[in-house]
Amino acid sequence: MHKGNVYLIPTVLHEDALQTIAPYIVEAIQQCAVFYVENDKTARRFFKKVWPQMVIDDYEWLVIHKAETQCIDAFERHLKAGKNVGIVSEAGCPGVADPGQVLVAVAQQLQAVVKPLVGPNSILLALMASGMNGQRFQFHGYLPIDSVERKKSIQSIEEYSIRQQCTQIFIETPYRNNQLLKDLLQVCKSSTQLCVAVDITATSESIVTKSIAVWKQSQPDIHKRLAIFLLAG
Repeated sequence: MHKGNVYLIPTVLHEDALQTIAPYIVEAIQQCAVFYVENDKTARRFFKKVWPQMVIDDYEWLVIHKAETQCIDAFERHLKAGKNVGIVSEAGCPGVADPGQVLVAVAQQLQAVVKPLVGPNSILLALMASGMNGQRFQFHGYLPIDSVERKKSIQSIEEYSIRQQCTQIFIETPYRNNQLLKDLLQVCKSSTQLCVAVDITATSESIVTKSIAVWKQSQPDIHKRLAIFLLAG
């Protein structure tokens, strides 16, 4: 039997940003029989918004948040049975700073067709709007939680950015945004460029690049807002 296809289905970064989802995403959802999702409730809610006629109980749902490797056997069985599988993360694109890559690696080993679908991704959108080097960049995910280690990490990536002319990108848990920003302003050189991108694709979106010296004049309050940070020494 022909193996099933794997559809990497992007979702919204904000609930009020359905305009960022192209019509062909709905067509891909309709091709799937099984969904591997980071959060089943939000995934189902998202699907019903873009495809109101969807009958949720007609599909199989497996949650991969913190349990992706435990789903490998079921994933293989579904593909070998010829079932098309959709992978959906909580926000943005699966496999990019979100779950999904483990299952995609399995699909590649099985030589199944993997179809990545275009959708909103905060890393790329922030980089596009930052004015920073888009030819050479690194994404670090989360910096250390400990303040001392975090400051060491900031200093290290700033030095690397200066040497390599490489944009450095990182994120933080929303309730620690202000502390991270404070550490950046304390550690980085005055001439270093910092982009703070908040609520990307939402009506409250703000993507601003300034030098550390200028940011120090007025530090924004981004507590509990979805943010991504870009730094260029």
